[in-house]
Amino acid sequence: MLLDAVMPRWDVADRHEIVVGAGQERTYAAVRGVDLASSRLARLLFALRNPLGSFRGRMPARLTLDDVVRAGFVVLAEEPGQEIVLGVAGRFWTFSGGRTRIAAGAFAAHQVPGTAKAAMSYRVEPLSDRRCRVVTETRVLCADDQARGAFRAYWRFVRPGSALIRRAALRAIKRDAEASHADY
Repeated sequence: MLLDAVMPRWDVADRHEIVVGAGQERTYAAVRGVDLASSRLARLLFALRNPLGSFRGRMPARLTLDDVVRAGFVVLAEEPGQEIVLGVAGRFWTFSGGRTRIAAGAFAAHQVPGTAKAAMSYRVEPLSDRRCRVVTETRVLCADDQARGAFRAYWRFVRPGSALIRRAALRAIKRDAEASHADY
């Protein structure tokens, strides 16, 4: 797993998965094209989390992984067709999120006091020629005890919404991959 190489240690992790009735190539294409804010609830949660942040007050019509990168995340690793890992650092528990874009090569060493870094992956695991498991996992590593305490308090509040967004994204990936598979 690329995520293990990028972030082998973490303070907090959250993992979700779904089985998709399509091949690995189509499923990964669905991962790369998924609209993370496809549900009304996800759009509302994104807007509540960062009303003045990365999207300058307006959510794009679609929110893909590429849009997330344009908004401040960086691609830390990718094995096309199998896994992509995105990362960001900051003070996520503050109103603005205090996000910092970090070059992929500097991510492992990044430890600014009072901050945390997060890595998010989407991985496609083939189960057969026509079935895959898609796993999304987020890991957060805090630079110090102050950041760890602040992040854990924040995480207790936002984790349920984050989980809803991840599960909605997985359902959208499944729907899109299986729909394109039916056309094949």
